[in-house]
Amino acid sequence: MQRPPAYDEILHPGEYLGMMGDGQLGRMFCHAAQAMGYKVIALGHEADGPTGQIAERHISADYESAEALQQMAESVRAITTEFENVPAQSLKQLSYTIRTTPAASAVAVVQDRISEKSFIRAMGVPVAEHADIRRMADLDTVDKTLFPGILKAARLGYDGKGQAIVNSLEEAKEAFKDLGEVECVLEAKLPLAYEVSVVLARNLQDAIVSYPVAVNHHINGILSSTTVYPGLVPDDLAAKAIDYAEMLASGLNYYGVMCVEFFVLDAAKLSPDHPTLVVNEIAPRPHNSGHYTMNATSCSQFEQQVRVMAGMPLGDTALLQPTIMLNILGDSWFIEDENQAKEPDWASVLALAGVSLHLYGKAEARHGRKMGHVNIINADIDKLYETAQKVSDILHLGAELNRK
Repeated sequence: MQRPPAYDEILHPGEYLGMMGDGQLGRMFCHAAQAMGYKVIALGHEADGPTGQIAERHISADYESAEALQQMAESVRAITTEFENVPAQSLKQLSYTIRTTPAASAVAVVQDRISEKSFIRAMGVPVAEHADIRRMADLDTVDKTLFPGILKAARLGYDGKGQAIVNSLEEAKEAFKDLGEVECVLEAKLPLAYEVSVVLARNLQDAIVSYPVAVNHHINGILSSTTVYPGLVPDDLAAKAIDYAEMLASGLNYYGVMCVEFFVLDAAKLSPDHPTLVVNEIAPRPHNSGHYTMNATSCSQFEQQVRVMAGMPLGDTALLQPTIMLNILGDSWFIEDENQAKEPDWASVLALAGVSLHLYGKAEARHGRKMGHVNIINADIDKLYETAQKVSDILHLGAELNRK
């Protein structure tokens, strides 16, 4: 039986790498892999999706298909994933014969909020006070200080989906019913000042590099903008966030690119002994808040993903210039007519200095659907914000771009 490559074996350009998933993150991985001379085979449901359009080969199948997994195992030297809900058992099966980054054991922990929060707390890293809700009766025993809170489905939630704000036990029970009485976490609502994230890469030799800490802003639960430049986040807070993120990656024995989202809390609304930095969640993959690395660093998060898979050295994560990333949703196609899509004014966006456009190749624009992003870089921070605001206005993104 074929064995996976040894940890110190380098996979050279020209070899095939595998991607579990076929969305925009897989597409950007393909761009990075192909730029380095690798070829990509993707497994997923959409042959004409963002990844399938540009991968050398696409296997259209379910992630648990024994036949599809066998095809992958016979065709690639290493495999990765673009989203956290690929079944861990499929990754485990692949790991017997091909290099798998991240490992199934790490993905299994973070694709379930109950096990994820238990792991984070066991590592000594702060998380919000919470309770595991596996059945309706569990709600009757929760500490009342968890209200007001947020009830979150333990699995499959993203971009604000699968969760509800609950102000009382009665509301929590109704929300639990609405979620189908699946396993959940009830999390205390905290006085949020802002959110930050750390994107890092850990290779097969246990080396870790982290990108500069990013500040994120959301609209309706979907990331709207990410801003990164020196001094935006206090140095001590940034250092603590990076330390926590790297601790979690090491504790998971994680290989690949990973993002840790943190809540920065309003200290004035907390007890003196309450931590002001708590983990929200871990994403076992490149992350929307790391898209700025495509233009603002010499080695993007997607190139790091390729480097880890191939056993190559990790790349430089230093910020080249201050940057803002803006998400583009399908709403930008429906400004003039709610029912008729119209192409946004890309020419006006690209006429602005320091702007790079990244579209995901999705055939149909829909409200709330991630269609692409814009990266803006500028050494002058005032001009950076000014340009980003112009982009937001042209595309009607509604981004809040105020200097702290």
